[in-house]
Amino acid sequence: MVAMRVATFAQSNTMIADAMRVQAVMANEQIQESSGVISSDFGGYGSTAQHVVNLQVSVTRAQSYVDAATLADSKVQVMYSAVGSMTDIITQLRSQLSAASTGSSTESNSVISSAQQMLEEMGSLLNTQYDGQYVFAGGKTETAPVDLTSFATGTGSTTTADTSYYNGDSEIASVRVATDQSVAYGVTADNSAFEEVMRVLKFVANSSSLSSSDITSALDLASTALDDTAAVQAKLSSSASQIETASARQSDYKSYAETLGSDLTSVDVAAVTAQLSTYQSQLTASYSALAKILGMNLASYLK
Repeated sequence: MVAMRVATFAQSNTMIADAMRVQAVMANEQIQESSGVISSDFGGYGSTAQHVVNLQVSVTRAQSYVDAATLADSKVQVMYSAVGSMTDIITQLRSQLSAASTGSSTESNSVISSAQQMLEEMGSLLNTQYDGQYVFAGGKTETAPVDLTSFATGTGSTTTADTSYYNGDSEIASVRVATDQSVAYGVTADNSAFEEVMRVLKFVANSSSLSSSDITSALDLASTALDDTAAVQAKLSSSASQIETASARQSDYKSYAETLGSDLTSVDVAAVTAQLSTYQSQLTASYSALAKILGMNLASYLK
């Protein structure tokens, strides 16, 4: 009996070692089957680990550009809408000035009263906020850029620029949408187009009466302000288009990098399941053979 055990030791030891290796492989593939990935850590990817890391970094960076672009685009849309309302104001002012040009005192008083309200509305639009920030304040986004306290009083002028209402700075907001691309989209409340609107509104609002020459001067300035404000709105539209195009490009790249990363890290679950079935059959056969070898003894052999 002892002789037989000694004789079969090497064979049985080899079979046990083989079975344990198969079990280890099965355990790893069972994890792959349940997780869908080759490994839970980078060490399991071997020579492709650095490629996996690089792709993950690329995906994260692309997503950061997309997030920044999305926020900037939302700000631009808010600014675009506000400037659109400004063009409505100046268009309405021009219509009322044209009506007052007939010399009617009623129309003249009406446009003066309307201009006072329009000036307040214009100030409110220039103090537009998005996500808790004043979008027309330059870099001083926590400070309301327009204060009409002193600006709304006193004699106005159609010829002298006046930005005394402005409390912001000259910083123009921009967003980085790629490693080598930034898009400037900011517009400050002291922009010349807005200043022209404010100037003509102040002139009309603070007039006790409007002469024919006053109305002509106001109409000329209002027309210039309308054209310039429309140009600002067009520029905002162009900035939005650039931001959205860059964001779409980053989204496409992110999807591409994610696909490449998935190809390197994912497993074919169906293939792994089939392989597990094969290993299970092999393991069952190995243990069956091992049981027979370990159960052998001299008495059995002599029968």
